[in-house]
Amino acid sequence: METLTLGLFMLAAVLASSLIDQIIPRVSLPLVQIGLGLLIAIVAGGDIEITLDPELFLVFFIAPLLYDEAKRADKEALWRERKPVLSLAIGLVVATTLVIGFSLNALVPSIPLAAAFALGAALGPTDAVAVSSLSKQVDIPKRQASMLKGELLLNDASGIVSFQFAVGAVTTGTFSLLHASEDFLIEFLGGLLFGAVLGFVGNWVVRKARDIGVENTNFHVLFEVLIPFLVYLISDACHVSGVIAVVVAGLINVTSPRGTIGPSVSRMNIVSSSVWHVLTYALNGIVFVMLGTQLPNAMHDTWDNVAIQNSTLILLVFGLTFLLLFTRFVWVLVMDYLHVRRKERRWFSTDDLRSVLITTFSGAKGTITLSIMFSIAPNIMLRPYAVPFPQRDLLIFLACGVIVCTLLLATFVVPLLAPKRDEGEGERLRQERDAETTLEIMRNVIEMLTAQQTAENHVETRAVIRSYNDRVARIKETNGIEDEPNVALRLKALGWEHERAIELMESGDVSAVVGYQYLSRLERMMHLLEHSGQIGGMHAFRIRLRAFLHRGVNAVLRELPGHTMAARTEEMRQLQVKCRVYAIQHLEDAVASSQVSTEDAAALLLEYQRSLGALHNTVPTVTAVIKVEDRTDDMKRLAYRYELEQIQEAYEEDRLSRIQARRLRENVQLMQMDLEDTV
Repeated sequence: METLTLGLFMLAAVLASSLIDQIIPRVSLPLVQIGLGLLIAIVAGGDIEITLDPELFLVFFIAPLLYDEAKRADKEALWRERKPVLSLAIGLVVATTLVIGFSLNALVPSIPLAAAFALGAALGPTDAVAVSSLSKQVDIPKRQASMLKGELLLNDASGIVSFQFAVGAVTTGTFSLLHASEDFLIEFLGGLLFGAVLGFVGNWVVRKARDIGVENTNFHVLFEVLIPFLVYLISDACHVSGVIAVVVAGLINVTSPRGTIGPSVSRMNIVSSSVWHVLTYALNGIVFVMLGTQLPNAMHDTWDNVAIQNSTLILLVFGLTFLLLFTRFVWVLVMDYLHVRRKERRWFSTDDLRSVLITTFSGAKGTITLSIMFSIAPNIMLRPYAVPFPQRDLLIFLACGVIVCTLLLATFVVPLLAPKRDEGEGERLRQERDAETTLEIMRNVIEMLTAQQTAENHVETRAVIRSYNDRVARIKETNGIEDEPNVALRLKALGWEHERAIELMESGDVSAVVGYQYLSRLERMMHLLEHSGQIGGMHAFRIRLRAFLHRGVNAVLRELPGHTMAARTEEMRQLQVKCRVYAIQHLEDAVASSQVSTEDAAALLLEYQRSLGALHNTVPTVTAVIKVEDRTDDMKRLAYRYELEQIQEAYEEDRLSRIQARRLRENVQLMQMDLEDTV
């Protein structure tokens, strides 16, 4: 019961931190969460002590966080900056491990070299939340931002693997560089192989499930949530790196195989994104709150240790922070020279040195560092007795101190180094960015509504999509955004109708005369749109000749105008219905997969659906109208909730200014109140 209560307090602190982050956006979110953790510890009297099994900590916290980071990574940017990213993610982690390890062992001989290496490896990975918090406050150059995102994805894996080797050396009491290198390669390459194999097995399972008709969103999202745990546990059981396998599986993106499109896939992606956003936010927040709750214990036990003076502790924290940043600065400087300056045959300018410093100070430590330090067991089996891990409390104290120092430096120093924007130009760019982001939010809602559309709710969904299309048009008009008519999309839609009509003619479901009439009408429309005779030339002649020979001359003669005119009119109506249903299905897939401009596809989709309704020409009853209105209100509520989520996500990712985010939220809230008749 105490553990449950503590967990609820931590979740409440994470929830409170999201509110404080809105009020004080300039303070890094991790610092806010650490402060709330300290507050919990003070209220509890400083008696909170958290001990978790190391393997459980790695599986429960690190596996899902790494999987989500890999899944959301920009693969193109990662490949484009692969050389500097690999240099930072592997080379710098190893260099940091060695520099911190040898230095700490020299300064504090009571810390074994292997244990000092463990701290150095833990201090290698940068923190994703800290980097994203920085991007909300300062204008980090694009190249530096891409490198940082790629680095924080891969250096987690290399840091954890290095840490595991260091802890293994402490546990066994022996260390061989040759054997460690061999084991590292085996674990690293084995992790790559297992991650790829398990990722493709996951893809195969998803495809087979869809082949047998399993499109249930709950199944696919739950399967995706289980993936990082399964991949980690299977890889670890096979004695290869579970963290690297999880990263590879995330890059493959198991539950959304490349090229898979459609409303059901889009619906699954929307739900999956929301689930992972909440899950990773909670896990990241809990780790930082946990750091805050453990700081008093770690500081108290180490602070009261008479074997080392308090002034020495402070100097050690500052000294390790300096060594960490100095190593990073030198590494980034040399890397930038080798990859950029040497090719351009020029030396560093002031702006270049500023960029190097931004990259250096942006490497704040956080979740992963703390997670793997907490995974150190208090006792280890050594020859063959259980003995305390050497200087565990001191190592955790130093890690906590360095984390806080790097977060403070990243929060307050990087804004001083980041390039300043021209106020007038910055305001204009901000307004343009806000307008584009607002349009993107509207498009995402339209895609979500299209993904939710079924045969039962298509009428109300169409009405809500139409209202969002009108809002998109007003935003474009207000901001002076002009779009050219999407002729290519209309040609595609007519082409889909053309394709379906030919299929029906060749299968004998439509008579040749009716089919020819409809094809001629479609070809005239396509000709008018593209101002050429490309469709109506030899290609159309060959199609008609093939259909003519297929059906036979007698069949055509029997269908000449006469007493069957009414039947032929009905046949034409049925052909139009089938062709437009076929085009609507393709348009829905296009909207759901974002292959074309969302608002153009949605507008054309509504146009086709209206024409299809006119062809059916059914008069709804009063009861049916009332039911549709009720379902339309439900669909509006769903759309407004999703729009608020999109606004918050855009604000958190710094794609939307604080003022614009507040204005958009107020607009949605007004529409919600109007819907509930509470204005």
